[in-house]
Amino acid sequence: MKNTPLPPRPLSDLSDAPRRVLTAAQLRAHGVPAAEVAAQSRPGGPWQQLLPGVYLLHPGPPTSDERLHAALLYTGRRPGPADGAGFGESMITGLAALALHGFRSAPRLLSLDRVDVLVPRTRRLRSTGFVRIVRASAHEPPAAEELTGLPVAPVARALADAVEGLTDPRTVRRLLTEAVREGYCEPAPVVRELSRARLLSRPHVVDAVDSLLAEGRAVAEERLYAMVRDHGLPDPVWNVDLRLPGGPHLGGVDAYWPDHAVAVELDTRAPHRDEDALRSEYTRKREYLERLGITVVHLTPRKLRDAADQQAVVVRTALMAAGDRAPAAYVVVLPR
Repeated sequence: MKNTPLPPRPLSDLSDAPRRVLTAAQLRAHGVPAAEVAAQSRPGGPWQQLLPGVYLLHPGPPTSDERLHAALLYTGRRPGPADGAGFGESMITGLAALALHGFRSAPRLLSLDRVDVLVPRTRRLRSTGFVRIVRASAHEPPAAEELTGLPVAPVARALADAVEGLTDPRTVRRLLTEAVREGYCEPAPVVRELSRARLLSRPHVVDAVDSLLAEGRAVAEERLYAMVRDHGLPDPVWNVDLRLPGGPHLGGVDAYWPDHAVAVELDTRAPHRDEDALRSEYTRKREYLERLGITVVHLTPRKLRDAADQQAVVVRTALMAAGDRAPAAYVVVLPR
């Protein structure tokens, strides 16, 4: 029995391209030869070429969704039989990604002159048209998040790529503080990405990072207050310094229960060049307090955000265990 080749899919069947954006390879799969593609895409024709090898199958301006889809098809294409089959490892980043994540301070997608696309550093692509190529670092690219059916860079990476092209201090500050205030991410990964992109040498970025860290601490403190309140924990004294009577300063803590000798310390440190030294300083402080009989509960903003119930159990357990411990050294508690 002779095998009859399958006929090309009709061009009207666009179930695999709901945005009516196709690559040249996809059009060939529909049986459209290159000459017809060129004819259809002439000025005033029913189609238009948005990017090299990527076509919009209707006249008039593309929608924001079609622009994003076209950008990913252009950057995701690879030479060979699989050309046009998908987005590869490409993902939307920068301001377009922040808009997709829902940032109110990001411009609307249609108002953007360009779409930033993050690609592996080994891809040999050039920025063209409304697409700007952003290459991943030598390390593995971040894992994309799927939003509206498209691969999008995580917030911290998208912020760094957006900030790279921004010079207005107010815009940079609004974006960074919104990221933390609205719970999109914690300050630490943002600072790490800004450092990786070598943006912390720019004065307006440094100022925005200061605002970001202050916002991050304020958000973390609010979560700590809410955890104590919502889980019926005894009221501590908030934001105090501990000292030995007539002796040295022991350090500040975010919450302290004097009758139980239990302290809570929030870790809102930014990534630091000498991370090991900073961690050692925290460890020394904690060990010193614990030698005095003070239990130190170490909480991170992320733990408070994602697992407040569990963190409340940890604090409650420490408070309940106070009666089984030897009395702690007397310390002076002073407001910070």
